[in-house]
Amino acid sequence: MSASNKPAVLTVLPLPPFYLEPLKAAFTVHERLHLTDPQAFAKVAPTIRGITGGGESQVPKSLIDQLPALELISIFGVGYDKVDVAAAKARGVPVTHTPEVLNDEVADLALGLMLSVARKIPQSDRYVKDNLWADKGNMPLTRKMSGKRVGIVGLGRIGKAIAQRAAAFDMKIAYTGRNRQPGVAHAWYPSAKELAANVDFLVVITPGGEATRKMIDREVLQALGPEGFLVNVARGTVVDEQALIEALRDRVIAGAGLDVFENEPHVPQALRELDNVVLTPHMASATRETRQAMADLALANLQAHFAGQPLLSPVPECR
Repeated sequence: MSASNKPAVLTVLPLPPFYLEPLKAAFTVHERLHLTDPQAFAKVAPTIRGITGGGESQVPKSLIDQLPALELISIFGVGYDKVDVAAAKARGVPVTHTPEVLNDEVADLALGLMLSVARKIPQSDRYVKDNLWADKGNMPLTRKMSGKRVGIVGLGRIGKAIAQRAAAFDMKIAYTGRNRQPGVAHAWYPSAKELAANVDFLVVITPGGEATRKMIDREVLQALGPEGFLVNVARGTVVDEQALIEALRDRVIAGAGLDVFENEPHVPQALRELDNVVLTPHMASATRETRQAMADLALANLQAHFAGQPLLSPVPECR
């Protein structure tokens, strides 16, 4: 296919080479032109037939409205809460994402954060490297994870993968969601607050967006209590970050393991200075294998659409 016949696609976030290079081979790619050169973007906007970007991509109605030929929005990530799906649907533009392929990685990191915050693994690493073991003796005792109670906020695909791993640690599993799920034996609680009051670890893996904004608030953290740990591998917006900082500082909860934050990549200094948190840079799906699989699926959705074939993974609202 000649360059002139390749469908034009707009990228809305910087893409890794392993996605960008095959994308350029199949499409005419305009890299973030709407942000870097508005005048040039205005000239090509009528030709753009696809949008692609990562899970943090901003695709508002105002951008969609500038693209009269838009046919598909393909998100390289499972989250799509910053895409105006309603505006896309109103235009008849489907939205796709990359679920399933990252379930294992996110679940693995959730368990890693649980272990890290309970057993203080990062702090122990620093204790040895700073030679404090030799100078001060053994570290203070940490907390056991096996056999404890874990509550999962959002028992979707990833939530179930977390539950499977927690079961291997002989943990007692409970969850909350809009409804009790048929065929699921785990205990169900109708709210995050009620779940928090009955577990030792509260793991957040619910979708982001307005419906879940600050779902984990002061009341939920108080219910979790001074022996409880919070782990967030969902979206930073799901947790009231200021309330969490205060709860950690005042020992309202025992600790937290966080992979996501309200204003990424900017993490409040107050949070970074606390000694009862383990922080990772939104890396739950960030392995070579999984990111490649995500890139392959995002590209495959674009290729399927422009070949007139069914989409592989439309978001639920577009099925």
